[in-house]
Amino acid sequence: MRDSKAQSLSGIKLLNSLTESDLKKLEQRCNWRLVGQQEIIVDRQSKSSDVYFIVSGKVRVVNFSLSGREITFDEMTAGGYFGQLAALDNQPRSENVVALEDSVLASLSQQPFKDLLLEYPKIALELLVEMAQIIRTSTDRIMDLSTIGAHNRVHAEILRLAQEEILDDNTAKIEPVPIHGDVASRVSTTRETVARVFSDLTKRKLMERKDNALIINDLEVLHDIVEEFRRI
Repeated sequence: MRDSKAQSLSGIKLLNSLTESDLKKLEQRCNWRLVGQQEIIVDRQSKSSDVYFIVSGKVRVVNFSLSGREITFDEMTAGGYFGQLAALDNQPRSENVVALEDSVLASLSQQPFKDLLLEYPKIALELLVEMAQIIRTSTDRIMDLSTIGAHNRVHAEILRLAQEEILDDNTAKIEPVPIHGDVASRVSTTRETVARVFSDLTKRKLMERKDNALIINDLEVLHDIVEEFRRI
């Protein structure tokens, strides 16, 4: 890759505390890669330990059940990063990562990444904060899988997505409209279940589609639906 604009880490949130000079030095230590849509970037159980910064594009973190069903853990866009667990504990990869669209990635090998954390405590602290957030999210997800039914897991996922773009005190927009299969993969259910929940919320006027977005008309009621079943 020869495009200097494409080979910039200025949009990576984890690295915001670096000076322009230090960022340039780090860019020179990275390996730059353009990956195509649906290309596998990381294989579960592989021995690689690089950390990847997403310069542009979008990736999905997934695993597969013994029956072959895809389980989605996260989706990340430009500004994010992945691969830090293997870089820190030197264990095999715990998840698969697949490109959802053409993406530009910068990879940093294990030792330079560790050196970065030692040299810049602000980056190390930011990494710890983000990992704490991942643990909290994972804990909530485990609780939901263990304690509430499939329909209400879909409710919880819609509520989570709605938090990303709240329009006013009690409405929100989810854009683009989530694909049923993607939602099903994230909450461990079927496309049919997701379709039924979407249909029910639409009939109750809690949700409506406008162009390429879903509008949540009453966040408070949706929140109450989710919490009611979490308390049972």
